[in-house]
Amino acid sequence: MRTLFIAAGVSASIAASLMAQAPVVAPDASRHIDAARAAAGPDWKNLVDSVCNSAVALARPAAPRGGGTSAAPGAGAPRATPARDTWAAEPQRVFDNLYYVGEKDYSAWAIATSQGIIVLDAIFDYSVKDQIEGGLRTVGLNPADIKYVVVSHGHLDHAGGAKYLQETYGARLIMGEADYVLMDRTNPSWKPKRDMVATDGMQLALGDLTLTMYLTPGHTEGTLSVVFPVRDGTSRHMVGTWGGTSFNFGPIRARVASYLEQAERMRSIVEKANVDVILSNHPGNDGTHARIAALRTRKPGERHPFVVGNAAVQRYYVAAAHCARAALAILPS
Repeated sequence: MRTLFIAAGVSASIAASLMAQAPVVAPDASRHIDAARAAAGPDWKNLVDSVCNSAVALARPAAPRGGGTSAAPGAGAPRATPARDTWAAEPQRVFDNLYYVGEKDYSAWAIATSQGIIVLDAIFDYSVKDQIEGGLRTVGLNPADIKYVVVSHGHLDHAGGAKYLQETYGARLIMGEADYVLMDRTNPSWKPKRDMVATDGMQLALGDLTLTMYLTPGHTEGTLSVVFPVRDGTSRHMVGTWGGTSFNFGPIRARVASYLEQAERMRSIVEKANVDVILSNHPGNDGTHARIAALRTRKPGERHPFVVGNAAVQRYYVAAAHCARAALAILPS
């Protein structure tokens, strides 16, 4: 009986501790989270779970100094390489000129043009050889044809493999200036050489394709989002991306405000460009793997699983914007 009382007391103590740590979300924040879920619908539920949950996390007590994630992840102590089966994913041609060469949880894309390949994001330093280099060979492309690597932002999970692609294939790296500065400040072992600096609205023309880059600071101060065309037989579609995802930089109100501004701007941009495909740099957010599975069983005449329509693409950015509004409601003015 005494043991039961002790156990009950310990459980009550743990529960009280957890309740004390649970953030109290302001009513305005809750309304914006509900609006984010309504905008997302079932299509973008994972995006809201990720981004709005990171907004709610801003209500928690600040982490001890040095424990934040605003610096490029992986800049500190040496890291053990995770087992390959935890991250490896099968490469796949998704459109006639677009291939998935990313991991289970981190996206990388290869755009094939008449004069070479543009890679979007370079994932990790330990996986770039298997997923991007090896993936390109698996789908019948030559990694020596990589001309450009466009990095959405300067965190390890998206920029870690850029150095390898630079040194092995002479690929030109394009990234936002602020994220070159971020990597200079943290100076990780995987840091690529400074190369081309993206400017807002900058166009990259290679062969028969032109890709447009937009500076969308928020997730990092140099985050890039892009718009480019893809082909599916005789059909033509436009792809839009959202270069940053969560508010893992801590309670910095100005950064959240910038995130909101850029999400709203990108919604307007993709509306005007009639973008009907949305891609995330985290495949869970846009359902990449489920759509690839559907693509593999697609029958002639069926709609392409990645083509969701312009209205659905806009809802992706609207949902992200509402999560940012929720974060601003949580943070002190």
